[in-house]
Amino acid sequence: MKYEAVLFDLDGTLLDTLQDLADSMNSVLSRRGFPVHDIEKYRYFVGDGMYNLVLRTLPPNNREEEIIKQCLKELKDEYGRRWANTTRPYEGICELLDKLSDMGLKKAVLSNKPHDFTRLIIDKLLPDWSFDAVVGQREGVPKKPDPTAALAIADALKIPPEKFLYLGDTNTDMKTANAAGMYAVGALWGFREAEELVESGAKVLIKHPKELLNILS
Repeated sequence: MKYEAVLFDLDGTLLDTLQDLADSMNSVLSRRGFPVHDIEKYRYFVGDGMYNLVLRTLPPNNREEEIIKQCLKELKDEYGRRWANTTRPYEGICELLDKLSDMGLKKAVLSNKPHDFTRLIIDKLLPDWSFDAVVGQREGVPKKPDPTAALAIADALKIPPEKFLYLGDTNTDMKTANAAGMYAVGALWGFREAEELVESGAKVLIKHPKELLNILS
């Protein structure tokens, strides 16, 4: 199979965002007198959008819809101030993007992070590369693992889904890739472990971004 495009997840795949997300959410929780969480727990809290991040971190007896909505607004405010404190590309990502550009492959990003944050972070932290599509969570569009947004990217780029490699680090990403008919590649440098990725449909696992080039060669 000759692949023509790579669709990237953002958090845990291109960028290590975990500390800034954890600090932002813990700030919201602490201000309200709720228990905060160790950063390692956030590896499993994140990945399915900010609403679910809030839901998963709140105490079970404080998950009323109104509290979730208030905390979600506060989280967006906190993250708006903190998103660049420690977030950086993973080792090897910049070199991978260089190689993909040299090869003439299309590059796109699909995240469950709100769309405005997704665009901002890509523009500011990966400014040296041109992405053909950068898409975050938007009103009226189902979140991953629903394949709607992934298929819309394929349609916009005029490339069949089966010509895409999909690189992500969670079960949500692997399920999205398979539902869209894309080749699911699990990133082991991200937030989750190999077993989860395999069980959710990863076709191959890679330990370093440069290994993606072996699949493309």
